[in-house]
Amino acid sequence: MGNESQQSCRPAAAPAAAVAAQARFPRIVAAAQFVAPLLFLLLLWELVVRAFGVSPRIFPDVEAVARAGWETIQDGTLVRHIGASLGRVAVGTVLAIAISIPLGVAMGLSPVVSSFLTPLFRFFSVLAGIAWIPIATLWFGYGFGAITFVIFNAVFFVVAYNTLLGVARIPMPLRQAAAALGAGGWSMLTQVILPGALPNIVTGVRTGLGFAWRGLIAAEMIATNVGLGYMLFLARDFYRTEVIVFGMIVIGILWLLIDRLLLAPLERATIERWGLVDRA
Repeated sequence: MGNESQQSCRPAAAPAAAVAAQARFPRIVAAAQFVAPLLFLLLLWELVVRAFGVSPRIFPDVEAVARAGWETIQDGTLVRHIGASLGRVAVGTVLAIAISIPLGVAMGLSPVVSSFLTPLFRFFSVLAGIAWIPIATLWFGYGFGAITFVIFNAVFFVVAYNTLLGVARIPMPLRQAAAALGAGGWSMLTQVILPGALPNIVTGVRTGLGFAWRGLIAAEMIATNVGLGYMLFLARDFYRTEVIVFGMIVIGILWLLIDRLLLAPLERATIERWGLVDRA
């Protein structure tokens, strides 16, 4: 009986140890869980390419991609492309947020404005981003203006509509209580309306930036001569699949860093600050 009880306890020891490790080192465990599938994909990629003898012009192996990446780092082209792409995203996003939030608040506070603009926003929100590339190049030419306009559209409609939803969901008794306590127009806006809508606004910014990042890469393939999208497009002309794959990896990593290190913590902190979820 003693041996049987010891054997029955052994299988439960491993899960218990895993739970204890996750409790002691949550960030390390979370990082390991995130990286493990990527490492598995990397290994699978190398095995498939070598096992089937895939031509480098069709798809490169891991070593060729690493070599191409090191070359772009050494000659400075990677830094130049990343800087151009991030600069366009920053300018387009800041402009979109500066205009969309006041408009979204106005829509949320005025039923007349909301009823007039909401159908337009629903229509244009599905066109935002890539669909604007052809006409943007006609209006602004090839370069910074056209791409910034595409990013602006990708962020603007999403943030404005989310701001409208955030303002609309603020309970009317809360507004009435603030007014009864003497809150004027500016105090109501800064202490009730904007804080109450902020979780939706941040969610809109995060969603809009996701659309903008995809629109940026597509626009850079057409409307400029520098940027991550252009790097992919140029490599295609010379059949440099290793540069194409490396560029795709860089694009994915940059978005993961922006989303995981900036947008997700900001969204989480905003939601926690205004009491919609409990702190972990």
